[in-house]
Amino acid sequence: MKITERIEALRSFLKQKDIKAFIVPSTDPHMSEYVAPHWEARQWISGFTGSAGTIVITETEAGLWTDSRYFLQAAKQLQGTGIELYKEKTVSTPTIAEFLKAKLTKGDAVGVDGKVFSLSAAKSLQQELSEKGIELKITSDPFYTIWEDRPPIPLSPVFILPLKYTGESCQEKVDRIRQKMKSDNIDVTLITALDEIAWVLNLRGNDVHCNPVFVSFLLIGHQDAILYIDTRKLKPEVKNYLDDCQVKVCDYKTFYESLEENTNGHSVLADPAYLNYAIYQGFSKQGRLIERKTYVALMKAIRNQTEIDNLHQVMIRDGIAMVKFLKWLDTEAEIFHETEMSVDRKLHALRAAQPNYIGESFDTIAGYGAHGAIVHYEATPETDAPLESKGFLLLDSGGQYLDGTTDITRTIPLGYLTQEEKENYTLILKGHIDLAMAIFPVGTRGSQVDILARLPIWKRHMNYLHGTGHGVGAFLNVHEGPHSIRMEENPVTLQAGMTVTDEPGLYISGSHGVRTENMLLVVPAGEGMFGDYLKFETVTLCPIDKRPIIQDLLSKEEIDWLNQYHQRVYDLLASQLDYDERYWLANATSAL
Repeated sequence: MKITERIEALRSFLKQKDIKAFIVPSTDPHMSEYVAPHWEARQWISGFTGSAGTIVITETEAGLWTDSRYFLQAAKQLQGTGIELYKEKTVSTPTIAEFLKAKLTKGDAVGVDGKVFSLSAAKSLQQELSEKGIELKITSDPFYTIWEDRPPIPLSPVFILPLKYTGESCQEKVDRIRQKMKSDNIDVTLITALDEIAWVLNLRGNDVHCNPVFVSFLLIGHQDAILYIDTRKLKPEVKNYLDDCQVKVCDYKTFYESLEENTNGHSVLADPAYLNYAIYQGFSKQGRLIERKTYVALMKAIRNQTEIDNLHQVMIRDGIAMVKFLKWLDTEAEIFHETEMSVDRKLHALRAAQPNYIGESFDTIAGYGAHGAIVHYEATPETDAPLESKGFLLLDSGGQYLDGTTDITRTIPLGYLTQEEKENYTLILKGHIDLAMAIFPVGTRGSQVDILARLPIWKRHMNYLHGTGHGVGAFLNVHEGPHSIRMEENPVTLQAGMTVTDEPGLYISGSHGVRTENMLLVVPAGEGMFGDYLKFETVTLCPIDKRPIIQDLLSKEEIDWLNQYHQRVYDLLASQLDYDERYWLANATSAL
């Protein structure tokens, strides 16, 4: 079926249900950022492959709302579909609720599949639509009817992550959760986010591309714990392990029908951002839902010493792979014979040769020239651009290792650069360094330090619309909360043991993109006026290319930081490289 035919099939479904519009989000029943193919309904009906976006279909119109990372990509992929692009957070773009209120009339109904719509999103939309007398109608999943050959729910086997990688047993984690539940007078914690479930149980899976999680729900009470999962995923050793952890196993399909019994008369803690609306509807009327983040979100984000030690070791191995790649690209590759996809394959092979490597933490973004301005660009055989000896290659990549997850971006000069390219590169590096050098009091939020990365480009009346930093899991999702560094307010403070990325960028449509990204660890910085202070430790180990730098734009302090960082990169990696690689690294990390 063509995209236009798929949209008409959905409209026929809506007509039968007397629904005037339908909303298709990017999520699954666990509100995951990245989902298994079974739940890629938004991609199926629109052709847009980005990880974030929402489709709205009315009787006569169709629109995609997505963020700045995907503006250029979406514009290309929506051509010929009849779907209009709505650029989120831009002045001229209405919200989805505003759009629907403008297009529909009192008494009309807007449909959503309650299993892929979060409680918080449904409540917010319901409130806004009710202002005009428009009903939010919870329906069954229309794609079971109209999507032929829909992929099944995945059945990848689950495996145990040993204590040497986790630093804390499943029983210890559950005990910590129960202690907090007791203090807050909570009977049950319902965990629906897949990475939180994997972290609590010290289990990993492969149900979602690049994310080592498994489709499931987890209920933790004071005396028992229940994992809802397709039991075909559990080998005997995993079943025995869960039994030892005193975790009962029930079939995933029985979760919804058991909700009333499990919530009857109980106070239940659940995160409304990860709780789908169908679960909310299944709660017992005799139960009490406490809507806030689970204890797990913050527990998971603050790494223990074992996880921190593992992170440092992972960074050495990932750094070795990156250095081998950069040296190859700089001295051995025949640039005119390479393309975006071929350099992706080369980097993948070098990472795969490292111990404990499991796979990529996300699909590599290798954007040459103008493709670098497409923030989450992914090369395809149709778009695969050949490299030339000029301009930038923006390379954003990461690895999943048993002992950690990595995320790194380097903007690599391939030859001649314009003055604009050099200035943009240097300004982004300046902001990157200024954030990396930050020292701040305990209690500081990410939104308060975000300006450090943006100020150099704000002074030139330039900006980027994505966040500056996100948490990274410990052999888990590459994007992890609850903390962040971005302009938008987030009440979660930065705390010692958290990881966060530092990735300012600039994107000049039709020309080039620049982004420099390292992972940071929040560490104590000692006592000071009015209390304790924190700072960032850069844990990523990889040279930052010096060739595009306009040195006069950097302060002495910024140059000193870069030189000290490069010295540390050399000291930690050189001994594990061969002579030619060490020689190349010595030049790449020499003082500016």
